[in-house]
Amino acid sequence: MKVETRLFAWLAPFFALCGVVYGVLTDWQEPVGSAGLLLVAALVAMIGGYFTLLAKRIDARPEDDPHAEIEQGAGDQGVYSPWSWWPLVVGAAAAISFLALAVGWWLLYLGAALAVIGLVGWILEFSRGQHAH
Repeated sequence: MKVETRLFAWLAPFFALCGVVYGVLTDWQEPVGSAGLLLVAALVAMIGGYFTLLAKRIDARPEDDPHAEIEQGAGDQGVYSPWSWWPLVVGAAAAISFLALAVGWWLLYLGAALAVIGLVGWILEFSRGQHAH
């Protein structure tokens, strides 16, 4: 987690500096750009803070060791559902939600309902059926 933590730790002040420079160059007359850049800095700082806390909780990964061998990263990388249809449902919900921007806001309700169904199904997929544990 060292690389990710350092990346986000350096990006947060960079975006904050960009937001201040943007505000100074526009005489603070265009607040959307500077506010957007400052919000990006805050979001990047939150991700960096999360990675910092996560790095303290988990053991060092092979990616963090400059002398590591390739085979040290072999093995299971996580739990993935191989034949899941729920990501398709979530993707369709996202497509419908973005379509609401062009067609009408009423369509957003349908997309949000489908997203809730898809997310609940995806999260609880291993809690029932043949893959339950």
